[in-house]
Amino acid sequence: MSVTSFLPRHPGGSKIVLQLAGTNATEQYDPVHPPGTLEENLPPSAKLGSVEPDTLPKDEAPKKEAHLEEQQGPPPLESLLNLDEIEEVATKQISKKAWAYYFSAADDLKSKRLNNEAYSSILLRPRVFVDCEKCDTTTSFLGHCVGTPIYVSPAAMARLAHPTGEQGIAQACSKFGAMQLISNNASMTPEQIVADAPVGQMFGWQLYAQIDAKKSEVMLGRINALSAKIKFVCLTLDAPVPGKREHDERSQNVAANLPVASAAQAGATPKPGGGGIGAQLFWGTSPNLTWKLTLPWLAQHTDLPIVLKGIQTHEDAYLAYLHYPQVKGIILSNHGGRAADTAPPAVYTLLEIRKYCPEVFAKLEVYVDGGIKRGTDVVKALALGAKGVGIGRAALWGLGAGGPAGVERTLEILNDELKTAMRLLGAQYVSDLGLAHVNTRAIDQLIYDGPAGLEKFGMWVSSKL
Repeated sequence: MSVTSFLPRHPGGSKIVLQLAGTNATEQYDPVHPPGTLEENLPPSAKLGSVEPDTLPKDEAPKKEAHLEEQQGPPPLESLLNLDEIEEVATKQISKKAWAYYFSAADDLKSKRLNNEAYSSILLRPRVFVDCEKCDTTTSFLGHCVGTPIYVSPAAMARLAHPTGEQGIAQACSKFGAMQLISNNASMTPEQIVADAPVGQMFGWQLYAQIDAKKSEVMLGRINALSAKIKFVCLTLDAPVPGKREHDERSQNVAANLPVASAAQAGATPKPGGGGIGAQLFWGTSPNLTWKLTLPWLAQHTDLPIVLKGIQTHEDAYLAYLHYPQVKGIILSNHGGRAADTAPPAVYTLLEIRKYCPEVFAKLEVYVDGGIKRGTDVVKALALGAKGVGIGRAALWGLGAGGPAGVERTLEILNDELKTAMRLLGAQYVSDLGLAHVNTRAIDQLIYDGPAGLEKFGMWVSSKL
């Protein structure tokens, strides 16, 4: 392909293309560009012919990335018994650039660590003399049946982990009837991701509203056309600006400096000064979303149910409740600890809502994500009122460890642990789980204890409607 005519229009400028001139750039190009990018952006005349691989210049001494160890190959997936072991294998399989982007979190990684630790302070209350022969994990999200309350959260740039990317995650989800929430910054187009999904498999679409609203409106039009499979739009609110992710920013090799061409950002102007993958992906995201203006705008461009992602306080959960029925659900999330460091884990916000405005659960479906490592974490969230529990990094680590089969192994481990925990609690169905199954006294003292401050919100919303 000749990209000469495209140089002035390349989202990252011409420098990075010229830097790779005369070389085989497949390794740098493929993981960060959706399939079909060349065909969509270049005329047929740009195709000059086939290249004989043997004629390409070769590096005299290819460098091994320092963090990768010499391996005989990854261990069999069935020998991996928990999510930490899968992450360990993936870390040795994927590039340093991919690891830095997936692992990174904001500032000192305090929220990321707390996400992982929070559930361990909640104790289970097992019941005995209960028939636990049968266990059914099926439930429903927004009226659609799913095989498990565990879903895959929006996780960007999956092709950095494996060539199958987000479509590989979709393949794994189909085996368990799990819902997949597709990232706005996926490395494949939504059409490609859902193309081979069986009838009944559920997807959602994450939206980062862009400063150039027309780009978001065009994307919403594409999502509306896929409504047979994509059942809702998830507006992300917890990262109006990117957090400072130092691991990602330090990953300054050629591919890390590429303008990462997510499926929703083709033609976007790159962030001045470069930065890590995360900073590039967020460039162009609108920082001025409001209850008053954004929700009416969204209603003009889609009839799909709206779920708001990134709720971190009971006040915002209550405001979402007041915007029912346009808002059908909320996802409690601190963006995997990647936005505001020291923001609370989702389970803290779940307890805060229970404390100050439990009526939210009567109208809105409440989901959580962040820090899920065990099936016991899942049952604790469900017992506290969560409708579903999302995993983000875990799916990417699974993909890096073994492609779609690695994601299957991740979901298999979590679902098996979930069933075991449900049986030990005496819960045959997900709906059987409740407050009597958990003891939260150890973290109750860490939950916000200031004024509720909800009265003014009712009057404020009424005046705006």
